[in-house]
Amino acid sequence: MIKDNIMKNPLSNSYSEQENLNLITKATQGNRKALEDLVKLHQPFIYNVAWKMTNEESDADDLTQEVLIKVITKLSSFSQKSSFRTWLYRIVVNEFLQTKRKSREDQFEDFDDFGKKLNGIPDSLPTPEEALILKDFTREAKLRCMSGMLMCLSREQRLIYILGDLFEINHTVGSEIFKVTPDNFRKKLSRARKELHNFMNQKCGLVNKNNPCRCSKKAKTLYNKGVLTEATFRFKPAYVNQIAEYAESTYEGVSDALDKKYIEIYQQHPTKEDFGSETILSEIINDKNLKLFFS
Repeated sequence: MIKDNIMKNPLSNSYSEQENLNLITKATQGNRKALEDLVKLHQPFIYNVAWKMTNEESDADDLTQEVLIKVITKLSSFSQKSSFRTWLYRIVVNEFLQTKRKSREDQFEDFDDFGKKLNGIPDSLPTPEEALILKDFTREAKLRCMSGMLMCLSREQRLIYILGDLFEINHTVGSEIFKVTPDNFRKKLSRARKELHNFMNQKCGLVNKNNPCRCSKKAKTLYNKGVLTEATFRFKPAYVNQIAEYAESTYEGVSDALDKKYIEIYQQHPTKEDFGSETILSEIINDKNLKLFFS
């Protein structure tokens, strides 16, 4: 049984595909509890990929709901020719690639545009006392900046980087999800990684100490201007779990120590696990239009 509000990682090596199959069998026979447990198992991962993909919680909510509705309504067509995880995440990828562009996807034209807008925020060096007071604001500025960098990648590149490097999905599974050869998947991942990491190396002080850009300097400016406030935090300090906790820890195809450092910085980004009782899940399961699923 899957307990409420406890994330069980569907990417973990200890995770059993048989758990999916048992839940699917019961769900397709009309067992509502089994369907709820199946959704609870995969909802957090789908949501957190959507969150990184869109850089906006409300858009991540919408995408997650759209995916879960498709999964539920197509569940009876799952033929077990592939693993359920591969089948489900192929739906995730298709939905994320084809959906209408989201609010933050048009913020930046490309990395050059992002760099210019970042340069447009004046630096303001905080005192040691201010740095301590602004600790959470600096964290927020860092996470926003790095999420903005991800948005400069194309949708396909962004998804491949998120799944292949941040969540470390096996490259064979990745190739099945994106319907390309494993070698092609690795090449696509390498190109996305190169574009993102090159920009970070030229701009970001987190990975290259020679770069003058510092999150604390931008955070103080944004705080003083009233742009960055606790009320506008997108990444709540309470979100203490990290992407790394979902990852398979394989680092396939990553041999460069600097690339690993970039990836690890992104893997430190927060995840959302506690979805509460009134969530996307309850909305979907109780939707009268989906009751035909149980007929």
